[in-house]
Amino acid sequence: MATSASSSLSKAVKQQYMELPQGDKVQAMYIWIDGTGEGLRCKTRTLDSEPKSIEDLPEWNFDGSSTYQAEGSNSDMYLIPAAMFRDPFRKDPNKLVLCEVLKYNRKPAETNLRITCKKLMDMVADQHPWFGMEQGYTILGTDGHPFGWPSNGFPGPQGPYYCGVGADKAYGRDIVEAHYRACLYAGVQICGTNAEVMPAQWEFQVGPCEGINMGDHLWAARFILHRVCEDFGVVASFDPKPIPGNWNGAGCHTNFSTKEMREEGGLKAIEESIERLGKRHRYHIRAYDPKGGLDNARRLTGHHETSNINEFSAGVANRGASIRIPRSVGQEKKGYFEDRRPSANCDPYGVTEALIRTCLLGEEGDEPTDY
Repeated sequence: MATSASSSLSKAVKQQYMELPQGDKVQAMYIWIDGTGEGLRCKTRTLDSEPKSIEDLPEWNFDGSSTYQAEGSNSDMYLIPAAMFRDPFRKDPNKLVLCEVLKYNRKPAETNLRITCKKLMDMVADQHPWFGMEQGYTILGTDGHPFGWPSNGFPGPQGPYYCGVGADKAYGRDIVEAHYRACLYAGVQICGTNAEVMPAQWEFQVGPCEGINMGDHLWAARFILHRVCEDFGVVASFDPKPIPGNWNGAGCHTNFSTKEMREEGGLKAIEESIERLGKRHRYHIRAYDPKGGLDNARRLTGHHETSNINEFSAGVANRGASIRIPRSVGQEKKGYFEDRRPSANCDPYGVTEALIRTCLLGEEGDEPTDY
């Protein structure tokens, strides 16, 4: 099993230093999305006192030419603090700070989808849009081979692994447990976890979150997962189809509702939203992975509990559809629906924004409206 060299360094020795008092100073780790739209970067600065809100955090900058975000001759980019969490690695009073990225001219970087998402969420705030996202991922060794798989072959076929228990069914549960607890400590709205259909594949759920909080909390949870995996010497992959062939891919199913949908008779509003989504399938596929649909094309085949990428479908309790209405929602005539199309490596700001544009702002056609 290929694990990183760093993971074999003595954690007991490190712990001696982590227990030293830090005085009144606070370490703030600034986190941002790089130019790939899916990679995360981070760096730390010292603050003189514990920040109580985003307003207490200074702007910062970094070299964008080393993160696929600028050329070397004009490479300063700005980090604008957007959301703050407790730091589960350095512990209180230290912080994790999720940031937006602005270019040298103070315009948003190409992969800063948060800025527009926030604007649209503010426009529909009175409808109280709630989201819950189910983040699939695969644990890999540093050689890219799924964790716990035989080095020159495959485990037994899919069937016993989903929500499985036992050493021959659950591969890497320590990571899942550590991540869950770290998210709870940080204040991330994590609401569940389970082993997935393919061995070494897992899922955690974040939500319900209102508005912009969905993207903030999912990105924070992803960062924490990468950082936990780093400690264990393994890699968390959000690739939507890490192993070709008869193995399930990884998605980021997105559950969505408004106040109207959650109240008596809300099924009507749910059905209206689904009808709008059906007329705008191509736009959503483009928004649901960082490569404009190319990543998802490997996953959305119509097999392995997915819909076909070229067709829109909806159904009650149907896991082979683009949109699933949970059975309980069909019975109670209110609640939420699940969009099963987003890829595991999607940008939640882009996904939630697309849902708002189509379902609540009534946009049509292949291009987003400029407000």
